[in-house]
Amino acid sequence: MNSIWIVMPILIALMFLLGIDINKKAFTDIAHNPKAVLLGMIGQIVLLPIIAFSTAWLLKLPPVYFMGLVLVACCPGGSSSNVFSMLARGDVALSVTLTAMSSIITLFTLPIIMEFVSATVSDMSGVKIELPVGKLLMQNIILLVVPLFAGSLFKHFYPETALKVKNILGKMAFPALMILAGVFFMQYKKEIAENFGTLGLSAAMLIVCAMACSSCMSRIGKFSNEVRRTIIIEVGMQNAGLATNLATVHFPNTPEAALASAVSCVWHSISGTFLAGIFRLIDKCQEK
Repeated sequence: MNSIWIVMPILIALMFLLGIDINKKAFTDIAHNPKAVLLGMIGQIVLLPIIAFSTAWLLKLPPVYFMGLVLVACCPGGSSSNVFSMLARGDVALSVTLTAMSSIITLFTLPIIMEFVSATVSDMSGVKIELPVGKLLMQNIILLVVPLFAGSLFKHFYPETALKVKNILGKMAFPALMILAGVFFMQYKKEIAENFGTLGLSAAMLIVCAMACSSCMSRIGKFSNEVRRTIIIEVGMQNAGLATNLATVHFPNTPEAALASAVSCVWHSISGTFLAGIFRLIDKCQEK
């Protein structure tokens, strides 16, 4: 069975869930803390793709893995970053706002960035990579924008039912992504085993560099500890599960592009848990 028929329903359901989850407060919070939101958006939309591109170029990744790593960086933050912000005792409201904003903005920035990257990788490697930006944008509208607004409209007209649907889909979302990641690991276990050193190193470098740069930026901005922690997590942890789905949909002829996303899923979970634990330990030491 083609894995795309597993991926597409999961992707549509996740975007529908996000549409239900987005509320007006997430956008009104921008007025209360515009500086932090702007910095977080710059980190996610601008800084992260540059770091991913630089990392892939430095490690001389094969074209298909090069594209996969940059795709992870181009995706918005996921709901897991909201959870890790809460565990790290960060600014959860800011985390939700950044996730909501990036989820909408990246619908349009992702095709543009990936078109540029595909052309650049083709020139660098001599391997022709075609990425029809128009088709990619239309696929994003159908698979991402439509379910997103459908979820918002559903919540508007049927708020009580939407809450029940949210609770059901919310419980299913993470296991579904883990199952999907597991399918990819099993399907491409040989390729992952052969390239885990390179893929693991590139994913780890992306996360560490992103968190380090966002930490420096937030310190220059003189934000509170809570805001700094949230910006570090939001910039450092993208929705690798969504990247895996998109790689499968948009690169059906080169499914190996999803391997970088699948490996990133693992590193995001490890780094998020580790970072939240460090922040909580710091708080305990300061309380004594």
